[in-house]
Amino acid sequence: MSALPDIPLTTLDGQAANLRDHAGQALLVVNVASQCGFTPQYAGLEALQRRFGPQGFAVLGFPCDQFGHQEPGDAQEIRQFCSLRYEVSFPMFAKIAVNGADTHPLYRWLKHEAPGLLGTEGIKWNFTKFLVDPDGRVRRRYAPLDKPESLAADIEAALPRA
Repeated sequence: MSALPDIPLTTLDGQAANLRDHAGQALLVVNVASQCGFTPQYAGLEALQRRFGPQGFAVLGFPCDQFGHQEPGDAQEIRQFCSLRYEVSFPMFAKIAVNGADTHPLYRWLKHEAPGLLGTEGIKWNFTKFLVDPDGRVRRRYAPLDKPESLAADIEAALPRA
């Protein structure tokens, strides 16, 4: 399996990216959707980005349409929704699969490093969150019900130390 920094990504704008672009930062990786009951969590995610971003933190949003067809839009529609409705400033990436044969390598790695309840690796729904420390270790996996604001203490503890 690839080391975290070597996993290739594609931004929502179609540009090649890599987790190396976020080396040394604490990351909160989230599978997101615009038509989900948890969609209002975008506001909390953005609040975390604004609060902790200057201290070496980034939320990374990965749209996913695997749960109830709750992210049906294309990249332009997703971008427009996120910017107009929630003023999202954190990096957003191309729509991916988080489960199944086409699981993106990032999610394959995250699920292996931080399994869910009873050791299951599958993502259960949108807005599952993974906190990754600046050294590339997955510190914790959070359920969709875990509100972004409840993660602040864990994020603060994971921030890079000067």
